[in-house]
Amino acid sequence: MGQIEVVEVFEENLDSGGCYCLRSKPNSTGYINKNNWLLDSFQEGLKYIKIMDNNKPAGFIEYTPIEYSSRVVYGENYIVIHCLWVQITGKGYASKLIQQCIQDAKEQNKVGVIVVTNPNTSWTPSKDIFIKNNFIEVDHAPHGFELLVHKFGAAPNPYFPKDWDDRLSSFKDLTVMRTQQCPFVDVATTNMMEAANKLGIPIHIIDIQNREELLRISPTPYGIYGVIYNSNLVAYHRLTVHSAMKRLKHINSEK
Repeated sequence: MGQIEVVEVFEENLDSGGCYCLRSKPNSTGYINKNNWLLDSFQEGLKYIKIMDNNKPAGFIEYTPIEYSSRVVYGENYIVIHCLWVQITGKGYASKLIQQCIQDAKEQNKVGVIVVTNPNTSWTPSKDIFIKNNFIEVDHAPHGFELLVHKFGAAPNPYFPKDWDDRLSSFKDLTVMRTQQCPFVDVATTNMMEAANKLGIPIHIIDIQNREELLRISPTPYGIYGVIYNSNLVAYHRLTVHSAMKRLKHINSEK
């Protein structure tokens, strides 16, 4: 049986250990932006934990206190899981990482752990593994978003905003809203810009500066990336240039 090790990434070992995603391109803009974002977020209580199988990265979990989270969800004294990804399945690694997060939340005297899922994209964790670890669904939002929670007591449930249509209606121009929480945001933005340029559509980029702004303008609960055009949600995850062009053309045809 191989050697299994759980490794927490800190400022001190970030350069040598690095984050999990896009690690094959450590010089890319997205990877560099993610590492810089991590350096700031460590100061806010964010945890980034990798699981190693024979010294090779097999998966990771990222979580943070709700007041610093990149997910558009309301609640008090919760931990929010941003990401959970396991490359090697069938060995219980995902549950091991989830249970480590739950234990950490208890030690921090939190009331529970939150995660946002969506069956329509691999950019969010899978719902099933959280149900297996005693999370329950307590809210939902348009476009397939689900809010799951594992509570330790009788605390009020977390919840999503309800003004999603109003958020969309505020934006007519093609607009990308983003944070640097995910290293693939840079590629997603570049693809959308190329699609817009091919179609001759002006595009605006909003780099979200803080959680207050995120809670106010993000078009979905998945707050790190969202694209709006003519009051329609174009994307909340990376699209190819072709797919982005197709969606933009479709929205234009419905004017």
